[in-house]
Amino acid sequence: MKPAPVSRLPVPHRNLLRVLGLWFALGVAAIIFDPLLPLWQAAGLSLAGLALGDYATALLRGNPLTLERQLSRTWPVGSWQGVSLRLTLSGRGRLAGRLHDAHPPAFAVEAQPADFHLHAGEALQLTYRLLATERGLHRFGTVALRLNSPFGLWQMRAEAGAPDSVRVYPDFARVRRYSLLATDNRLSQMGMLLRRRRGEGMEFRQLRDYRRDDSPRSVDWKATARAGKLIAREYQDERDQQIVLMLDCGVRMRSKDATLSHFDHALNAALLLAYVGLRQGDAVGLVSFGLEQPRYLPPRKSAGALNTLMNASYDLQPSTRVPDYLVAAQFAATRLTRRALIVLLTNLRDEDEGTLLPALQLLRRRHEVSLANLREPWLEELTAQAPRDFDAALSYAAAQDYAAARARQIARLAAAGVHVVDTTPAKLPAALVNQYWELKRAGIV
Repeated sequence: MKPAPVSRLPVPHRNLLRVLGLWFALGVAAIIFDPLLPLWQAAGLSLAGLALGDYATALLRGNPLTLERQLSRTWPVGSWQGVSLRLTLSGRGRLAGRLHDAHPPAFAVEAQPADFHLHAGEALQLTYRLLATERGLHRFGTVALRLNSPFGLWQMRAEAGAPDSVRVYPDFARVRRYSLLATDNRLSQMGMLLRRRRGEGMEFRQLRDYRRDDSPRSVDWKATARAGKLIAREYQDERDQQIVLMLDCGVRMRSKDATLSHFDHALNAALLLAYVGLRQGDAVGLVSFGLEQPRYLPPRKSAGALNTLMNASYDLQPSTRVPDYLVAAQFAATRLTRRALIVLLTNLRDEDEGTLLPALQLLRRRHEVSLANLREPWLEELTAQAPRDFDAALSYAAAQDYAAARARQIARLAAAGVHVVDTTPAKLPAALVNQYWELKRAGIV
């Protein structure tokens, strides 16, 4: 196999710079001591010949390296992941150099660039770590190489490997951890208050013997007469309902809480609610708005519905647009024919009420509507501290005024029949699922 080409423009190695430094020092000495001048000239000619020969040999050798990048195709955001580079040297001799993988620029990196030393026929595996800080599709370029020349005077620039890509998903490890808690009926450990009272759902499940703590209303008197003992009806929560998650992808969702944006918090909460709803036998769909091109995923409850939802949302990013709630509501209403629980996840402002309330009223003609409103953590922090000076008092008064206006806005939405969750981003997942359970137990969905 013909060696891969290298750049004709080499980079001087530090070894060459050291030798040139010594030769320059010898030249300074030759100025002072004339007898050293012939030695300095001979050394210069020898060094020039050696450098040219070393460069020519390296150029003819080309790039005898083959490189393969090994990595997982799907990563969770916010988690360190390993990337392996397998190098193989063909031909004879040995080769040393340095490499740098063209990883996605938004990622944090450890152990790059890396030095390597290889003998003929030898394979070497170098591993470094990346921290994916943004969701979406991210691309790798080729690996940049600097190959040492045979005498180590030059570094020849070359490339190896092939471009690649990874999909960075929401923190599904956290969702999975919540899922295990749900599987073990330990939702209270994650802040979810599971208020399930035996036999008080909305859908008939079975007849069974009456128990001491059953409600008298659950007694089936016809079955009791036939059996000669008290028989109770047992119900379960209704299944086969629809949940539609409406995600605001507008500019306000770009606000950050620690390392995650409000949009990331909302997406994590939506995925958790989707998981719980699917386990309850409900179908889950998605509408994203505040983008140039909105997305719609019809409600479904197949075994792979959660994966489908993640694939449809993993690359969503908050835009620089102001959301139009009425347009989003019209977009959703024309696509949803069955009654559904529509969960709108957003970050409200006072000026939104003119378009928000008509949008929610439009959706409420056929559906139950829940509004998950993200509250900035700084608002709680500011109103919880007593002001110590005049400037702090002004900030405190402004925050109190803002909080009061927000409370009035939420009260008006609740009076219009909208189920409201108003909480900080970190508390949103548990609060949203708690509300879902409450609506289930009340027979609303």
